[in-house]
Amino acid sequence: MTEDNQTGRYGTYGGQFIPETLMSEIERITAAYNHYKADPEFLKEFHDLLNNYANRPSLLYFAEQMTADLGGAQIYFKREDLNHTGAHKINNVIGQALLAKRMGKTRLIAETGAGQHGVATATIAALFNMDCEVFMGKEDTDRQRLNVYRMELLGAKVHAVTTGTQVLKDAVTATMQEWTRRVDDTFYVMGSAVGPYPFPQMVHDFQSVISKEAKQQLLQETGKLPDAVVACVGGGSNAIGSFADFIDDPSVKLYGVEAAGDGVDTDRTAATIERGSDGIFHGMKSIFLQDKHGQIDKVYSISAGLDYPGIGPEHAALAKSGRAEYVGITDAESVDAFEYIAKTEGIIAAVESCHAVAYVEKLAPTMRKDQIIICTISGRGDKDVASIAKYRGVDINE
Repeated sequence: MTEDNQTGRYGTYGGQFIPETLMSEIERITAAYNHYKADPEFLKEFHDLLNNYANRPSLLYFAEQMTADLGGAQIYFKREDLNHTGAHKINNVIGQALLAKRMGKTRLIAETGAGQHGVATATIAALFNMDCEVFMGKEDTDRQRLNVYRMELLGAKVHAVTTGTQVLKDAVTATMQEWTRRVDDTFYVMGSAVGPYPFPQMVHDFQSVISKEAKQQLLQETGKLPDAVVACVGGGSNAIGSFADFIDDPSVKLYGVEAAGDGVDTDRTAATIERGSDGIFHGMKSIFLQDKHGQIDKVYSISAGLDYPGIGPEHAALAKSGRAEYVGITDAESVDAFEYIAKTEGIIAAVESCHAVAYVEKLAPTMRKDQIIICTISGRGDKDVASIAKYRGVDINE
């Protein structure tokens, strides 16, 4: 999807809109990445860790009960929730941390929303004997206390960000500010497909293992490509990984599912593609939710991992070109899907992933029984059980 890798453009989106203090470091990272992504030893170590530490390949699971219940397309789940640390985030963190190590860095910093990227970064920092600090919006530390404790258990220092609306966008801002202060020994492990180039491209490349595996697994089982691929989208890391190896297959429809919160047409939403406009934020040109003055707007979702006011530049380009379609799912629909997939398939999936599951519930009955949907379960839902119970009026902490 990249038209010019030298400038990191995806059509009109992408680029490097960063302070001069970071430009030299970004150039060093770009040069290092362009070297190591073609280095056989780097790739061997990356894939060895994916297979022997992160527990890849992840399962492509036929959801027989849901398929029968919905009465339409055959539904397969790409089970990223079965990875070590419980989400897709580990794939990208392994790649970026290996790059940091080869660049001589000794300290990793990261932003996190739902906490899974923070946990993955803390995990690899422990494995590589590196220092780790994670920035997380105060509101998110409150609703994801389990993951905060997991990060601390792994040896990371967690900073609760109290500026702005105290959610994911503020965590990204705080991490970039910290990186500006200390670049010599520090590598910013960007968790989503956002930020200045080369971060969106690195996340695309390291997460593409999801779609590469899914394509091979489905072809081996059915001899066919899927008719549709569905994945939830905040900044867009699991979705770009789920789409990557299918982008050049025009017969495969791509659906990114955004968090609509209380509704796409309300003020409490995070449906960027449907409600947003072009802008520049966090080092990139992309699509963002903005107020009438062009300032980044407040966003809302029950999902800490999806309440980001923008989307990665490659997703913006895919939406603009029409190659992928982006749709909104509300809190209520995602909570219903959280309970539905648990009761029909015995899978407690992350509430982020359940936005995608909810859309599959709508899409599958409109398709023929010989057609196939792959839906990525981006993470497991242990972290969300308390907040879903609270949403239903039950306090399990009493």
